Amino acid sequence: FTIKGYGMGDAGEGMNISHQAKKMEDEELLAFRDRFGVPLSDEEAMRADFYKPPEDSPEIRYLHERRKALGGYLPARRRDCAPLEIPDLEARMVRPVLFSFRTPIEVEIHGDNLLELRRMSERVAEVMSVIPELADVETSQRVGAPEVQVEYDREQLARYGLNIETVASRVRDAVKGAEASLYNLGDRRIPIMVRFREADRRQVTDVANFLVNPGGDRPIPLDAVADVKLAEGPSEVRRIDGRRVAVLSANLGAGSLGGAVAALEEALVREIDWPTDMTFFITGQNQEWERSRASLLLALSLSIFLVYVIMAAQFESLVQPLIIMLTIPLAFFGTVLALKALGISLSVVVFLGMIMLAGIVVNNAIVLVDYINRLKRRGMDRIEAVVTAGSVRLRPILMTTATTVLGLLPMAIGLGDGAEIRTPMAIAVISGLIASTALTLVIIPSLYSVVDALRERVFDRSRAGSVPEGAA
Repeated sequence: FTIKGYGMGDAGEGMNISHQAKKMEDEELLAFRDRFGVPLSDEEAMRADFYKPPEDSPEIRYLHERRKALGGYLPARRRDCAPLEIPDLEARMVRPVLFSFRTPIEVEIHGDNLLELRRMSERVAEVMSVIPELADVETSQRVGAPEVQVEYDREQLARYGLNIETVASRVRDAVKGAEASLYNLGDRRIPIMVRFREADRRQVTDVANFLVNPGGDRPIPLDAVADVKLAEGPSEVRRIDGRRVAVLSANLGAGSLGGAVAALEEALVREIDWPTDMTFFITGQNQEWERSRASLLLALSLSIFLVYVIMAAQFESLVQPLIIMLTIPLAFFGTVLALKALGISLSVVVFLGMIMLAGIVVNNAIVLVDYINRLKRRGMDRIEAVVTAGSVRLRPILMTTATTVLGLLPMAIGLGDGAEIRTPMAIAVISGLIASTALTLVIIPSLYSVVDALRERVFDRSRAGSVPEGAA
């Protein structure tokens, strides 16, 4: 939770009070500065840098006492955040993201008219702010700086025999300046700029009185051939693929990234009547996820194929590796259940955990099937071999699973900094491994018995059909 100039997290996690505050006159903040020495300006921050009071410090207790007076600076949840009443202060909540520097949701509005872009961006921001899956909506169309705008009347210029390029150049040189010469200072050449005095261009009326035909028989002021007015200029002109765009960004509120994108797209189509010359695209981390999903699916498919090839060479069979690889969808089933129960969305780190599962969960089935084959080669009956292998290999399988689960448990609990990034991967691996182990001990032996019985029946029929009638 970051406040420009004044940042803090939950009280149980300590506080980070930033040095970005500028000229804040709020009495409560000044009292907090005087009482605890918290920097409220750049100069103070240069001396104090960051101040981090411990959890049980009087600073934390003081903030709890002054919470209402400060407008609710220590919210326990996002929806508890009250609008701040302190001037020049902005608050926003963000979450750490892996492999990306973009916000979760970004809407690009493409158009050519800057005024229309700003109007549509404000309308889209209103629609996005009421969607519960989104939070912290921001737009790139900020309030622009005041500027003097000159709109030339071409008919009047033609009536006076003036050229618009010449007039515009004279106005620009009068305000901005024109390079008259160069001043040599050692090995440097400094341009000498010539323009009107400050007193002659300070007011809009001064600019309107510029003479656009110096030396002419009849002086013509600028306001005779143009409309000179004070207006608001654009804060920025952003372009993507050569077109002007307005970009709106938002963090995730309630729900997943996919659900937020679906709700946003439906709302933008239903609530807004888009002009024919304007379009919108939903980008951000959602676009990056769409791009990376294909490569992740390819990596998962390649890992499954390599596992199958290795097992086929090991068992010298094309059927038994398929039986073993049934543990992979069983593991994915456990992962999906755990993610659904814990409310964790499918992400890149979760997908990486599922790719890891493809190579981990087959180990238990390999150990079990290999021992069944060994017992059968010793002359043991199929059913007896399956039962014996299950009882003998039960302990090694459980120990292998337990060591892996216990090794990932600290990561799944979420200990240390950045745990919210690592936790989904650990949960995906642990849940998939546990589900695969439990189902492997039941499904794999049963499926092995059925497939092996079918194989023997097919081979017996083929052998019987190949025996000559005379030999019978």
